[in-house]
Amino acid sequence: MHQVITVSRQKVTKSVFVASVMLMSILVGCVGETEETNDLDELGNIDSLVIAYQVRDTYTNIDENPQKMADYLSEEFDAPVDLYPIDSTGAAIEALRFGHADIAFMDGGSAWIGWQQYDLGVLASETKPDGRTWYGARAVVKADSDMALAHQDDDLYTDPFALFQGKTSCHTGWLKSAGMLLPMGYLIGNGYANVIGDPNTVESMRDTIYDFFNENASIPDTGETYYSYKGALRCLSEDRGDIAFVADTTLDYYCVDRAESNTWCLDETEYVELPLFGRAPGHPVMYNPAEMSEEKAEIVRKVLVAMEDNDEGQEILDEILNSPRGIVDVGTTEDHLGTYSAAIRNVPGIQAYYGGIYDLDTTVSPTKDPIVIAYEVRDTYTNIDSNPQIFADRLAMKLNVSVELYDVSSEGAILEALRFGHADIGFMDGGAAWVGWKEYGLSALAADLKPDGRSWYGAQAYVRADSDIAQAYLDDDDSTDPFELFRGKTSCHTGWLKSAGMLLPMGYLIGNGYADVVGDPDDVASLRDTIYEFFNEDASIPESGDLYYSYEGALRCLSEERGDIAFIADTTHDYHCVNKQRNWCLTDEDGNSGYVALPLFGKAPSHPVMYNPDSLDMYTRTAILNALMEMNGETWIEEGSGYCYNEITREVDRDMDRNMCGDSLLDEVFNTGGFVAVNTQEHMGTYSDSISNVPGISAYFEDKYDL
Repeated sequence: MHQVITVSRQKVTKSVFVASVMLMSILVGCVGETEETNDLDELGNIDSLVIAYQVRDTYTNIDENPQKMADYLSEEFDAPVDLYPIDSTGAAIEALRFGHADIAFMDGGSAWIGWQQYDLGVLASETKPDGRTWYGARAVVKADSDMALAHQDDDLYTDPFALFQGKTSCHTGWLKSAGMLLPMGYLIGNGYANVIGDPNTVESMRDTIYDFFNENASIPDTGETYYSYKGALRCLSEDRGDIAFVADTTLDYYCVDRAESNTWCLDETEYVELPLFGRAPGHPVMYNPAEMSEEKAEIVRKVLVAMEDNDEGQEILDEILNSPRGIVDVGTTEDHLGTYSAAIRNVPGIQAYYGGIYDLDTTVSPTKDPIVIAYEVRDTYTNIDSNPQIFADRLAMKLNVSVELYDVSSEGAILEALRFGHADIGFMDGGAAWVGWKEYGLSALAADLKPDGRSWYGAQAYVRADSDIAQAYLDDDDSTDPFELFRGKTSCHTGWLKSAGMLLPMGYLIGNGYADVVGDPDDVASLRDTIYEFFNEDASIPESGDLYYSYEGALRCLSEERGDIAFIADTTHDYHCVNKQRNWCLTDEDGNSGYVALPLFGKAPSHPVMYNPDSLDMYTRTAILNALMEMNGETWIEEGSGYCYNEITREVDRDMDRNMCGDSLLDEVFNTGGFVAVNTQEHMGTYSDSISNVPGISAYFEDKYDL
């Protein structure tokens, strides 16, 4: 049991207190400031105050003894002020939770967990040396990087955070606020990155970082060269990484104000700072609104704020509280901890991590109930195993929550269901997913696999091996550009507005300055005139059923010299001219291919599983992702009464029905060989880069999906 230490107090006149409050109202400006009152009687009096504080047996410097603070506050309140000794931050939380103390001084992490778990509130906050009650977490990148350009180009379709995918990140250290927790929480929470592993274990953060960035990510230990804010910025500057996660004051502090002493710094113009991920709060004064009245809280807040206007109070701020700029009113708990909370609550296992540090019960409910899936449901199924209700039942069994189907009739209806929170996940094609991403902020969780095991197919141009275009590509001469030689040639497309046959190659050619849009840039019909202008009016844009329609038709169009360039998928040639050996395929005199394939224009995505990061929490979506991945390794074994066997985990499930086992579900319901975890930029990035340049494409898709 903790001992309560009562301190002496001296009565002071109300006029002294009122004077200090009046002076405070003149000098202090702060967030959430309310109108001051000059009448202490209107505020009332408090009968006592108990402060949870870590007290040592001896103090070499008497000015550091918190007893001095208690004595001072006792005078100001004209009431007993007691110290409630604690030995940890967890004990401070518990003291407030159970009413053993009225207030406690905490760091941001412990304050957040106290707020989330026990509804503790922020009474006031310390002030940082620069006068703020917070510091920002942000990314710094090189000025010549694609991320910097995306931030500065005023294009709504380019997103610097999406371009983090695959880059090398420089963190300040393991689980540091600005260097890891805030940026990663932001990226996970906003659907840029997906949690890899157990969402209830903080160690999953490491795998998540390596998966989203790459395995060369810098996560230094104390004492290493790239540790701390300075180290992370140096990591970027010395090309150890591509992105530095630092505080918003770091760049100015080290490479502007102190550039001469940090020889590794680049010129200031070589850096670009990206928008804040969130704010790490200054150390707040916490209280329990369930135990302390708002009237008492207001009196305590005003006295704490007024400390900087009193010589003795200023000494206490300097020596004991380490807040020489004072304590200020920061408004509500949400005002002070809100953006911090919005980010770090998405860090896997963060509540359990803090619970371990503070010895608290931080049990969380990891899944939403019910989970709702947007899916087209028919009245009857000729094959009962293709009914999506089977997947819903399996998901409910695995996650121990109810799972419902939200019946939709179109891709547009899936988008609307996710946009407005009527459904949690939806399966859709690449075009609809792109609209959902760019127009409504939806994100990709997973994607189905093509028959070749990829989650995409490439858009590519094929030309005849004896053409000038082929020679320009093969001559190792940078001055000859095969794409520039497309101009004036006859193109073979697979059809009107087909992804690989038109949208991706034309978007690439327009976006890279080869072709200019002819006509209204907001009308997709302008694409036809653009094609005729850049190529020629004999361009083949066939209708369904025409001889040169489809991938096969476009390659045949080239082969039979109807055109000079075929825009097709990167699998088309091998399928028709290697496996099928069509009689129109070209070969040279040695029997080798008569074609040359040019580099990919981009990747058309397979059908993704989409969700709305604003309405689906990290725990739920990670549980869904893990459940999808689990199906990949499952096979039904016909032994005895049969059982579902997972070849990856080697687990056996004898209670699962045959049509719920992964191999059956994937084949019958989803028509795929499996799912792969993806994030939105990874899955649709190059697709977006190209088709966003197609005139009127957004309006076209919105009309197509009836949005």
